[in-house]
Amino acid sequence: RALYSHSSPGRRNALDAMSQYAMSSPGSSFVQIKHEDLLFYENCGGGSFGSVYRALWISQDKEVAVKKLLKIDKEAEILSVLSHKNIIQFYGAVLESPNYGIVTEYASGGSLYEYLSSEQSEEMDMEQIMTWAIQIAKGMHYLHAEAPVKVIHRDLKSRNVVMTADKVLKICDFGASKFLSHTTHMTVVGTFPWMAPEVIQSLPVSETCDTYSYGVVLWEMLTREVPFKGFEGLQVAWLVVEKQERLTIPTSCPASFAELMRKCWQADPKERPHFKHVLVTLETMANDSRLPDQCNSFLHNKDQWRCEIESTLERLRKLERELYSKEKELEERERRLRLWEERLMERSNMSPSPTSLLMERSNISPVSTTM
Repeated sequence: RALYSHSSPGRRNALDAMSQYAMSSPGSSFVQIKHEDLLFYENCGGGSFGSVYRALWISQDKEVAVKKLLKIDKEAEILSVLSHKNIIQFYGAVLESPNYGIVTEYASGGSLYEYLSSEQSEEMDMEQIMTWAIQIAKGMHYLHAEAPVKVIHRDLKSRNVVMTADKVLKICDFGASKFLSHTTHMTVVGTFPWMAPEVIQSLPVSETCDTYSYGVVLWEMLTREVPFKGFEGLQVAWLVVEKQERLTIPTSCPASFAELMRKCWQADPKERPHFKHVLVTLETMANDSRLPDQCNSFLHNKDQWRCEIESTLERLRKLERELYSKEKELEERERRLRLWEERLMERSNMSPSPTSLLMERSNISPVSTTM
């Protein structure tokens, strides 16, 4: 679901070189791993357009993650040049039909989403949140500004951030949707709560669409709640795009965190900060001696502010119900209008008198349903 570009000369040369290499010798620009060299264990999640399995890379005696795919496009060549401690490490690809797959390092800690849903997350403090917020921001800044090929992720969410055994976060699952489907549309159910308005609308995107998603992940870490819980994807899309709704930031949330999230969620992509500025903001926050006490007090008093989130969800559910009711009224109005027009056509074919038309209209009125 990532979008790749090469705006700078260095990146353009790197991508051109990879493309030429791939065309002249398909797949040889990265390690090709034989399917029989992999011993598959359990399914450990789903990525974009593929299931992810824990496996053993037998010849290397290395535990890995394998995303099974229907086909391999340019994703593997591009992933092979990415290297950052907060980006999942790419090892190679399986190019044997029908067993295509991408092989990466295995993060035994599972996804950030799973961690935040566990009882273990109740132990989180400001230091842990700040550490992880910085790690994710560093990984995203690398993709946007430092990697040989510029990568706009477009599907940053807590499920696509995984954790190593020593609790280091790594961004994963980027590239497959764009290169496998040849589309910039987001269609996977469940991603809408993290998606920027312009991504929902399939408008042209810039790197700040990832900033929007980052703000949602930050909200997840602070609240340990599921964004727009109980709402389906299209409902969230309507609320975010048409009603300009955003996730509720509890009133007791430390001001610096609240301000950062609001900046990330600006409707205008140009108003959102780039990750370079996000990192500067986080560094300033980390040096604020008052923030740890404020943040830890907020984290440990969830019972006091969780009702604010629930109240917003109930308001949005009511809004959605009202919309549904209005839609039904409009449908009924349109049905009556069509019926009236059909009757008029029937009467006109029989050359009715003006009086009979008036009587017909009084019996079946297209506006008799009140709005």
